[in-house]
Amino acid sequence: MTMVVQAAPTAGVNADGVVKRFGTRTVLDGFSLDVRPGEFLALLGASGSGKTTFLRILAGLEQADGGTVSAPRERTVVFQEPRLVAAKRVRENVLLGQAGTPANREAASRALSEVGLAGRERAWPTTLSGGEAQRVALARALVRRPGLLLLDEPFAALDALTRIKMQALVADLVHEHRPAVLLVTHDVDEAILLADRVAVLQQGKVGFEIEVPFPRPRRRGVPGFGDLRRRLLGELGVDESIGSE
Repeated sequence: MTMVVQAAPTAGVNADGVVKRFGTRTVLDGFSLDVRPGEFLALLGASGSGKTTFLRILAGLEQADGGTVSAPRERTVVFQEPRLVAAKRVRENVLLGQAGTPANREAASRALSEVGLAGRERAWPTTLSGGEAQRVALARALVRRPGLLLLDEPFAALDALTRIKMQALVADLVHEHRPAVLLVTHDVDEAILLADRVAVLQQGKVGFEIEVPFPRPRRRGVPGFGDLRRRLLGELGVDESIGSE
């Protein structure tokens, strides 16, 4: 089995020839991918293609069966669900696993302010909306100042309007903090709006990747957006045409 080698805090991600099997099924088969320091990379793929499996390997939650993987020592994950502890107030959720020192508590308050939740430190998770809870999860990830931020479909459970707001928030925070970022998503538009580069997982490997050429801040109406969207959907085997002539 392959362990994730902990590289320097400012290093990026390097995966070379990664293999992962579940029983007789090979999900990742010689998978190789780099994420440069400070780069935002979106990983697309069909359901069950291995996107989240690779993210979990990077997070240390799964072990690969072969290949080599290196990643920054400090890495944090934001999952699809906020995974807040109901018995702890918001600030204590941000500091989960860290000492409650004055300096850490102040850092947690700053992180909550960054995600638009200033003054909510003593709120209980049950009083938060879905978007607010996910903001707490994002603050918990960023307060640790990670070299690698792993985003596992973090907006999938949110309504459309909240998702747009969260995408803009993540874009701003990543620009401010500059970690390497791996976003796993099914949403092609989201990948184009947020990422510097998009990779498509096909048959256990990266089958296609492309730099996103549009300046920031991104808008769906920018010239070329639709062409890139269609190209990525095509790589995913999706034809968005509806109806017949």
